[in-house]
Amino acid sequence: MRLVLIGMNHKTAPLEIRERLQLSCGDDARSLTELMRLPEIREALCLATCNRVEVLARVAEGEQAVEGLREFIYRQGNLEREELGRCLYVYRDREAVRHLFRVASSLDSMVMGEPQILGQLKEAYHQAVDNRATTVLLNRLLHHAFRVAKRVRTETGIAGNAVSVSYAAVELAKKIFGNLKGKKILIIGAGEMSELAVRHLIRQGAGHILIANRTYERAKELAETLQGAPLAFDRIPEALPEIDIVIASTGAPGYIVSAEMVASALRRRRNRLLFLIDIAVPRDIDPAAGDIENVYLYNIDHLQDVVDSNKEGRRVEAMKAEGIIAEEIAVYEEWFNALAVVPTIVSLREKMEAIMKGELERSASWMKILDGEERSRIEILTASIVNKILHDPITALKEESRERDELPYVAAVRRLFKL
Repeated sequence: MRLVLIGMNHKTAPLEIRERLQLSCGDDARSLTELMRLPEIREALCLATCNRVEVLARVAEGEQAVEGLREFIYRQGNLEREELGRCLYVYRDREAVRHLFRVASSLDSMVMGEPQILGQLKEAYHQAVDNRATTVLLNRLLHHAFRVAKRVRTETGIAGNAVSVSYAAVELAKKIFGNLKGKKILIIGAGEMSELAVRHLIRQGAGHILIANRTYERAKELAETLQGAPLAFDRIPEALPEIDIVIASTGAPGYIVSAEMVASALRRRRNRLLFLIDIAVPRDIDPAAGDIENVYLYNIDHLQDVVDSNKEGRRVEAMKAEGIIAEEIAVYEEWFNALAVVPTIVSLREKMEAIMKGELERSASWMKILDGEERSRIEILTASIVNKILHDPITALKEESRERDELPYVAAVRRLFKL
């Protein structure tokens, strides 16, 4: 296939490396433009989320292309080779397909069964299509991945007990405070993860919820929907002394809450406990804030323990999902292998039909004594003979493409028939 998938995720790379790479790869259009300039790359897709950065590509040459993709990631993250080399994984052909199907089905997510990754993958695919970075092979592969994800969600119960990162953040807050009744909470960001966090907080009886967003109208809209109160972005430092819990999840490239801002808030709140949960990548809260006394700062990687406690219940369903993925890999490989013999089959049929047409034209002088119906019968007869002659070699080519390496057979047919 000459498919390569290279990347890193929450299992292979620490947050400080993921966020450096996500900052650059998050600009899909620019990343795709640079990728498609590489001479070995024929098609490409970039997937950058809070827990993974991956590049999927169809390449011309295997190892040379892999090295080119490694160099691309080194440049994107401005990382040392040794530093990044420990974090990267590389999958080829069948294993690349398997990994993609597992990602789409959320089997490779920090939160197994969560639905967000499928939406992120679809968005990455739309970006690739818009930038003309995909053609037949990746188009088919991505649509197949979406079908696999749908099968896994409908045929297994893997999503039944799934927790979200937002849910895990709220559960962590409960562990620190015991319960959330009467606690004042600030949500920074008004995206999907923030909305989920607010819904979980409401169910836990949280008191006053403030929602801050760069676009105030969006904060106001979400606050009205979820019975919270909007907060202007520039008023975050002013509100912080009254807040017990901060959950931050924006797409900002730099820190929104600085260590100085937190230290000032602690002095004004007379050192009462302040709990900060940063589920953004790149991070929204300066890690130095966690060193301040009476401040507890957790980032997205710290939520793994909460997530893992819910994993055992989905293990059996995950095994069912792996079975579905194995079936679908075989289906995709059958399509791909058949694709390899299609040009030869088309060329063989075209040559036979050209020979038939040529012979009929050469016979035109004696066939003119025949009436129209008789000539039509002869044309049908010759076409039937050609189809019967072609049936066995075409069937054999298709079978070889499904069962073993079809290239020697393709080469033999092309040489025998001078295609």
